[in-house]
Amino acid sequence: MIIKLAIDRFEGDKAVLIAESGEQIIWPKNKLMEQAREGMVLSFNIQNSEEAEKDKKELAKNILNELLKAEN
Repeated sequence: MIIKLAIDRFEGDKAVLIAESGEQIIWPKNKLMEQAREGMVLSFNIQNSEEAEKDKKELAKNILNELLKAEN
């Protein structure tokens, strides 16, 4: 899913982004490109990252196994 957000304004170290629906999102200014400016439209690609989810599950499993070994 691609969401388009316009940079409405900057407030200190935050950027206020406006969605096409009118919703506002506060975003860290340092997470935008240096040339970001008010009025610029950004595209955000939101997708499920199965690989990242798999890695986190594997990490949790390894931690749990280490804890169980430590108890024995």
